[in-house]
Order: sequence, then C-alpha cells, then structure tokens
Amino acid sequence: MDLKRKLETKDFAILAEIEPPKGSDIAAMVNNAAKVKEEVTAFVIPEMSNAVMRMSALGAAMVLEAKRMETVMQVCCRDRNRIALQADLLAASACGINNVMAVTGEDPSFGDHHQAAAVYDIDIDELLKTIQGLEKGKDMAGIELSGSPDFTVGSMVNSGLEGTDLDREIDAMKRKIDAGVRFFITPPLFDVSAIEPFMNKINTSGIHIIPTVVLLKSLGMARYMARNMKHVYIPDELVKRIQKAPDKVRECIRIAKESVSAVKKNGFSGAMISTIGWEDRLYDIIHGI
Repeated sequence: MDLKRKLETKDFAILAEIEPPKGSDIAAMVNNAAKVKEEVTAFVIPEMSNAVMRMSALGAAMVLEAKRMETVMQVCCRDRNRIALQADLLAASACGINNVMAVTGEDPSFGDHHQAAAVYDIDIDELLKTIQGLEKGKDMAGIELSGSPDFTVGSMVNSGLEGTDLDREIDAMKRKIDAGVRFFITPPLFDVSAIEPFMNKINTSGIHIIPTVVLLKSLGMARYMARNMKHVYIPDELVKRIQKAPDKVRECIRIAKESVSAVKKNGFSGAMISTIGWEDRLYDIIHGI
C-alpha cells in the first residue's frame, strides 16, 4: 500500500530515512533498502542533510523508485533557485516520485563545503506555494504546463517548542497546511508524553503527524542530545538504561523499536525512523512491529 493510501485509510505508515551515497556507488543504499522494503511504506531521501555534499535526493529517489521502492524526496530551499526547484519537481513527477517533503536546509557552514554560497531564492512558504501551483498546471511565471504533477506533500514541524515560540510554529504550520501539506515530520521523540502540549494545541483533521524515531548509536550520543538539543526531551532513565546495558548498541536498537511501537500505540499516523547512517540496522528496528 502506498503512502498516500495509508494516510487516507489511517493505516500506520513506517517511513525510513536512507541517505544517498557520497559517491556514485549505490550498492549499499539499494541493499539496505531492499532488506526492509516489505515492511517500509516509503523511504525518506534527504537532500544533503547537514549541508554535506552527497548524491542528490532526486537521483537517489529515482534509483529506488526504479527498483519498485516508494520514496519521499526532500526538496530543499538551500541549494537551488526557483527555476531549478521547479525543474526538479517536474522531473520527479515524470519519474514516478509521488511524495515530496519541503525543507529549508541547513546553512552550508554546517557541512563539508564551507565556501559554498547558499541560494535560498525562495523560502519554505514560497516553495510550498510553488508545488501547489505546479499541481494546478502553472509554473511560477504563470505559464501553463504540459502535464502537471500530483504529489503527497510533507514538511517539518518543531513540536518541541514552548510558549510563544510554539504558537508561532503552529501559525507557520497552518500556512503550510493551506499550501497543501498533508503530513508533518516532528523532531526525535523519545517520550510520547513530551509531544502532548503540541498535540493539544493543533487540529489534526485532514493532516498527519509522524514523529521521528532516532536510533541512538551510543551512550555518548544520548548524553549529547539530552544536553544540547533543547527541543528534544530524552528521559534520564533512558540514558541510565543505556549506561547499564552490557551491549549498548543492542539496547539502543531495542529502545528505537519500543519507541516506534509507542508511537503506533498512541494513534499517530506513522513513524519516521532515522538511523543516521546505520541503515543496516533498520531491519532490527522494524521487523515484528
């Protein structure tokens, strides 16, 4: 069942983030995806996350789609002007990519090409309106298209904010909904109760909230995230659990698996699993959920 239909029928969707290769060798990406393709609804393909140069999301999505694996292609404001963004979206549609996820993109200073000039020709709201316009059959210049795409559109929402910051985020979310967004990916969620203040403030009618489940790769990573990512809550008990475990990697996998099950049990539309480069561990997390 494809992502659009799963969301429409309220059947729990499992999304798995899979990084494009830093190079032209696609073997590892394809093999890791193939191991879980029967249990994953769609693979989320980041567009050079953290501004690290890799194969484009469009290229990687085309590779997986050609092998009958559904994808969600990220579309990023950082690297392309409005002409190139529209061109990529039309190419994606023509190649059978039916799901896109609009993101702003981290500044190049975070990545591995510090001298790169960020583009940001249009912002996230303009990008979403552009997608909406293409679907209606016209480009940003108002010129009619010969065939138009039909995407299931997603974006990000920072559900971990508080106070007036959260109110502004919800206002931005409403603009995205008006521009056609139907599913939202949240920051990493390690305790379902942490997202309740956000959920209590939004109207979920017609939209789908999909929390991110991150595979913690070590005790150090858990401690770092707990101390430095102020919009992500990691319970002290979870950090202690990893600390006491004789096999810390296995315990981290078990925690990720439990987190996906908790997200499903609490009625969310799906979970987006991010292994941060450990795609070979996806099967251990997903199998049997």
